[in-house]
Amino acid sequence: MVDKVFDRSNAMYVKTVRRKGRGVFANIPFKVGDVIDRAPTWGFDDAAAKLLDRTRLFEYYFVRPDRNQGNSLTGYVVFGLISIVNHSLDPNARIVWTDEESGAWASIVAIKDINVGEEITHRYANISAYPHAIDFID
Repeated sequence: MVDKVFDRSNAMYVKTVRRKGRGVFANIPFKVGDVIDRAPTWGFDDAAAKLLDRTRLFEYYFVRPDRNQGNSLTGYVVFGLISIVNHSLDPNARIVWTDEESGAWASIVAIKDINVGEEITHRYANISAYPHAIDFID
């Protein structure tokens, strides 16, 4: 028997956003503090990061601002729709990290009420690391 079931299959959808590419949108309303989605991750070290930085995957991996310097993991690939949530300087959600026996997990949590049809956004932690050619549109 499964202790916990986390099914948000109808809570979000993906559509193309002009000048941004894909974005994630609310299919149900979310209130401040609601967990919108939760996903497992794969953590990697600095050597792997140097390789990934030379690919398009660079645009999709996460850094954890809650990690102390000296941690052996540099970044995380997040499996799930969280990986394509767009950046905003005025986001309506944030990433919350948890470490569990099964590994690191990323959750996206509403920091503002989010209406049906509204794009879900968060503030990228490593925006200064992106190439100057990438123009972030709010």
